[in-house]
Amino acid sequence: MSSVPGADQIIIFDTTMRDGEQSPGASMNLSEKLRIAHILEEMRVDVIEAGFPIASDGDFEAVNEVAKLVKNSKVCGLARSSKIDIERCAEAVKPAVQPRIHTFISTSPLHMKYKLQMEPEDVHAAVINSVTYARNFTDDVEWSCEDGSRTEHDFMCRTVESAIEAGAATINIPDTVGYAVPDEFGGLIEMLFNRVPNIDKAIISVHCHNDLGLAVANSLAAVKAGARQVECTINGLGERAGNAAMEEIIMALKTRHDSMPYTSNIKTEYITKASRLVSTVTGFTVQPNKAIVGANAFAHESGIHQDGMLKNAQTYEIMTPESVGLTESKLVMGKHSGRHAFRQKLAELGYDLGDNAIQDAFKRFKDLADLKKDVYDEDIIALVDDTVVRSNDTIQLVSLEVLCGTEHRPPRASLSLCIDGEEKSTETSGDGPVDAIFTGIKVLTSQTPHLQLFQVQAVTQGTDAQAEVTVRLEENGKTVNGQGADTDTMVAAARAYINALNKLLIKRKKTIPAALST
Repeated sequence: MSSVPGADQIIIFDTTMRDGEQSPGASMNLSEKLRIAHILEEMRVDVIEAGFPIASDGDFEAVNEVAKLVKNSKVCGLARSSKIDIERCAEAVKPAVQPRIHTFISTSPLHMKYKLQMEPEDVHAAVINSVTYARNFTDDVEWSCEDGSRTEHDFMCRTVESAIEAGAATINIPDTVGYAVPDEFGGLIEMLFNRVPNIDKAIISVHCHNDLGLAVANSLAAVKAGARQVECTINGLGERAGNAAMEEIIMALKTRHDSMPYTSNIKTEYITKASRLVSTVTGFTVQPNKAIVGANAFAHESGIHQDGMLKNAQTYEIMTPESVGLTESKLVMGKHSGRHAFRQKLAELGYDLGDNAIQDAFKRFKDLADLKKDVYDEDIIALVDDTVVRSNDTIQLVSLEVLCGTEHRPPRASLSLCIDGEEKSTETSGDGPVDAIFTGIKVLTSQTPHLQLFQVQAVTQGTDAQAEVTVRLEENGKTVNGQGADTDTMVAAARAYINALNKLLIKRKKTIPAALST
């Protein structure tokens, strides 16, 4: 993969595991990050931003392990302008074949005055010092001016010129709070090309947030103005309203090549697989009408649309489902299906599991097939993700029995959990069956976070459909989402709550020390 793009080559910089993970409720453990890194590399993402190494020991380990795993993509870590941040980042990405340090500092008047409490000249000096110091560890240094879209043009030009002079190979212009509109943001990039004398010595990148729903539009406007790296996330995951969605940017470039004659290295057939994995790992369900990867993205209910589709698919589809990895099932599964057919189905769905993981998933599939007449692809995706993603959790569900209904008041739950390898059991009651289950989990784990959300939806059609439960927990301002699937809604609820607790354990460790603020 070339480090310097041609005139029409767009570098895709994925920050799902860094900026995406900062989304309230999202948190990933090491094994989950490695799975995401693997699929990103399969997609041929150019740069993978694996985390913020100074944030916690867990974040450092994740970046370090991703750096060891990935061979073809560049592996990047984020660092503020302080030496301790940069040193920690450099150590984390050191094993990478192509390591990158991404350092940043705020440059808008608002941020400099209230966030940094620094004078512009001191910020300018910090830009030069941080980039110069980072170059001691790698030739591939990226510098970002945080809150770039609200930065004064004269000051931005000075800092960009100085960062390039100090050795930054990539200059990133973030729309940190999603404030810009396309014409304005494209104009900002054009202004830099016109005014910064050494701009040709660096690749210009953009990082757009979606607060006004314009992240993708702003990113594409910047590409038209000369930017050649786009920072984005799978499913648009990210803080507040999220980031520019990678799948939307990629398919916009591919579908409208007539208007935007640019190319990328991305293998689009992996988009659906990546979307499903990120959704499962983070507990963020993709909305049905989400562009490219939503359940309804290629669905047609209107009679007029259906008639047109039957005559010619191009009447209402501007891209094919196959182009994003959404394929029609050719292998129907049921209780008589064997291990070989199951393995073939997993391959068809894009899963490559080890023998132990396949054994666990196959057992759950057979249990499911005994309960359901028809097992859909979505059922298999739900049970495999639930089996594989949860396999390394600290807290795991062993057994659950619930007594409820008109003859059992109050409802009671008998529950057994495995916590750090030790099995514990209890029996509790509650206002309802779900309350009884969650009370039992609290008793066994001694964890009492606040329940913010409890949501149930069917994975597929029919009364025998698996239930997919989403739970959101909050503790001291930290929120996490958990998901669980099962044909028994109560079991799915228990799985979801336990999954959220496991994520909360991770989230507790991800706190950047205030003393290191720049």
